[in-house]
Amino acid sequence: MAETAAEIIRRYLEDAIAAEKSFESQLRSFAAEGVDAEVQGLFAQHAIETQGQHERLSVRLEELGGRPSTSKAALARVFTFAPRVAQVAHEADERVAQNLIVAFSVENSECAMYEALIAVASRAGDVLTEMLARDIQAQERATAEKVWHFIPTRAKIAYNVLTAGELDPAVETRVQDNPIR
Repeated sequence: MAETAAEIIRRYLEDAIAAEKSFESQLRSFAAEGVDAEVQGLFAQHAIETQGQHERLSVRLEELGGRPSTSKAALARVFTFAPRVAQVAHEADERVAQNLIVAFSVENSECAMYEALIAVASRAGDVLTEMLARDIQAQERATAEKVWHFIPTRAKIAYNVLTAGELDPAVETRVQDNPIR
């Protein structure tokens, strides 16, 4: 059975809302974990931004006669924690690096999700949804760049902590007198 343009856009908006709500929860978890205040701050700030994104998407969905799907949100939350299972035995510094990897992957997936919403909204002539999706996509790209910036240094920190007995004491570590930036 064929769908109307409005039904398709509402479905894409529901998917985006579920994804954003799910990732917001994961970001808040990342922000509460670890010993790296700078990275935790990045996660906390993006959690706030993500909350604003799903609120804006929800408003748009309601303007189009829809409402967020609770079943999609519940399903999205189940998949949110799958990568975390593999991290259980890792040291705190290594988990920070892995959280950054997960965040970078999710940010880029969201960019792709918004690209699809942009294409559908454009094809349907829904300029408001297209503009909203472009704005949020730009925020996701900017966050992905910020996250990318942290990955090499935090991976080095994790390596240095894990191999502390093997390293020269002059090697970069995260201590009060020698923070990695």
